[in-house]
Amino acid sequence: MAESCPHLAYREAGEGRSFDEPRAFCTVTESFVQPMRADICNARYGLDPAADCEFYVESEAGSETEPASESSDESETVDR
Repeated sequence: MAESCPHLAYREAGEGRSFDEPRAFCTVTESFVQPMRADICNARYGLDPAADCEFYVESEAGSETEPASESSDESETVDR
């Protein structure tokens, strides 16, 4: 299980506002996340960011396979 998500940051300001307490920010979606989502990011309650967060998975897989998926779709059609 992962320690905590490498895409999680805590920010004291954002979107034109400042906060009394730092808030969880996802660098993949470029947005602040709800506390329950931050539980996944922080690997609380037996959750694993790599397995349980769709954004983490999409970020890791999407950055490498997105362009390839178009060509793999074509190759699947050609091979069949």
